[in-house]
Amino acid sequence: MGMSMNRATRRTIAAAALLGSLASAAAANEVVVYSARSHYGQEPAIEAFTKKTGIQVKSHGGNSSELFDRLKAEGDKTPADVLITVDAGNLWNAAQAGLLAKIDSPETQANVPANLRDPGGRWVALTMRARTIMYNTRKVKPEELSTYEALADPKWKNRICLRTSGYIYNQSFLATMIKRQGEPKVETVVRGWAANNPTLINGDTKILEAIAAGQCDVGITNTYYLARILAKDPAFPVAPFFANQQGTGTHVNISGAGIIAHAKKKANAVKLLEFLTSPEAQQMFADSNFEYPANPQAVVNPILARWGTFKQDDINVAAAGELQAAATKLADRAGYK
Repeated sequence: MGMSMNRATRRTIAAAALLGSLASAAAANEVVVYSARSHYGQEPAIEAFTKKTGIQVKSHGGNSSELFDRLKAEGDKTPADVLITVDAGNLWNAAQAGLLAKIDSPETQANVPANLRDPGGRWVALTMRARTIMYNTRKVKPEELSTYEALADPKWKNRICLRTSGYIYNQSFLATMIKRQGEPKVETVVRGWAANNPTLINGDTKILEAIAAGQCDVGITNTYYLARILAKDPAFPVAPFFANQQGTGTHVNISGAGIIAHAKKKANAVKLLEFLTSPEAQQMFADSNFEYPANPQAVVNPILARWGTFKQDDINVAAAGELQAAATKLADRAGYK
């Protein structure tokens, strides 16, 4: 009986060891993503990655600040390997807080232009969106439009819809303008916008609906909000005007990704970023939200393609984070609420 108990004990130990090694093999064959994109890992590109590599992707969602706080609280105990978030300012803040490691991948660098990557190599763009002028096609002719700065012209008084200045995309937009032109020049422009008595609306989609309804004639929003509407209603009477084409180009922002400083599965994290920045995945990733691919080799969604190509401001998007505080203070001084 003693012998059979020993055998049983040995079997139990062997089974436990096998389960343990299977569990660690399964863990080695996954990558944990904290994602602030609204899809939270349900995107076709993420599924395609698992199909191609066999690496399972575990996604946890939340908004950027929630994920940021969670990573800071978890420290070196975090299960996360990759952070995906929207806005270059958010990525810059995560890098500054020491939450992201340098991405050791020449392939990722080759896939994404330098202005859409962290100069310190800690994050990379996955998609790009233009934040540009939108206009009512029944009330405004494109030749009446030119630059963001020209919206300060008194002819636009009571005709503009804007989001509040505290909105992250507007902070990034103003921060990039400051990097390009310096504070005094930008402050003059923003004072001009404020003097034109803009209607402040909380939401890019709501701004586009207000333009279509004739509540205002022009506004500034991200391109993908308009593409989403046009996908359902091609007759929607709003079109984008790509601003500043004769000068520095249209302001762009990104959603992007970085590898967590305390990632336990860095090799898998690198593989994921290499795949997500490849032309194949870029098209899927950008299509799921009507964004522009960060990789110039990828195909653009047909709705966006109909708008034609445009010159983008090629300043490094890291400026969005670097001058975020300055942008907020400038808006306050200029009376842009």
